[in-house]
Amino acid sequence: MPDLHTILADHRSGRKENVSDANRDEDVFRASMSEIPNIFFDQILKRFKLSRIEIVVLMFLYRQVWCRPNLYKIYGISQLLSHTEMARVLGLSLEEVHHALRQLEDYRFMETVRSGQYFVRKYFLKEYDEHYCQTYDDFDI
Repeated sequence: MPDLHTILADHRSGRKENVSDANRDEDVFRASMSEIPNIFFDQILKRFKLSRIEIVVLMFLYRQVWCRPNLYKIYGISQLLSHTEMARVLGLSLEEVHHALRQLEDYRFMETVRSGQYFVRKYFLKEYDEHYCQTYDDFDI
């Protein structure tokens, strides 16, 4: 007759947590990738003294426009975004997001089309867009 320790050692839990734990382990090793033009690292970061928050907001908008499925990509325009949701996702305060957006507009990397929707240049500045022949289907702000 088997003892209690042998029975417990052979027992497999029927709970679904075991399956989800295995899936979570697989997700840890899947990294996502976004294409950012080298000009950002080679020119923009050297030429402009961007704060960490400005870089985070710019990269968030850039990924929304150029790196994810976007019906308005040919115009360089983001989908409508909630500022509150953007702040939550980025882990920033709403004031930090608003300040960063104003600074990025001052640098001419992006422009507000309407609240929560932005025109974001593919190569960050008009001069670089022109140099690399980037057009926006006659949408030029």
